Amino acid sequence: MNVAIVCTALLGLLLFGLGLNVSMQRRQNRRSIGHDASPADPLHRAVRAHANTAEYAPFFAVLFLWYATKPAPLWIVATIVLATVARFALAGALLFGASLNRPNPARFFGALFTYLCGLALAAGLLIT
Repeated sequence: MNVAIVCTALLGLLLFGLGLNVSMQRRQNRRSIGHDASPADPLHRAVRAHANTAEYAPFFAVLFLWYATKPAPLWIVATIVLATVARFALAGALLFGASLNRPNPARFFGALFTYLCGLALAAGLLIT
């Protein structure tokens, strides 16, 4: 199976799983809209993890699927995998870190490699 397709599927599962988590948190907290401003509020964290994923996953999916249409160089495949790992790390850090307002190594890793991989894959379109 194509790595880019698998990683696209994983991003889809992440995005829709995080959306389901927001709905479950809303039901559990009996809040149909909004959330507490507290950076430790589970609903706030769930909303931020889903929103952040929704900002990046669609364009990553477009890039991944483009590269899935033809044989991609090994550095592209590795970057696709790293980008996927970064997105999961960031979502996990937002959901399970100490607080949204505290530094977190997984959040730093996830954000840094989201940017680096996104830039590399977008630039790769110009040279592949």
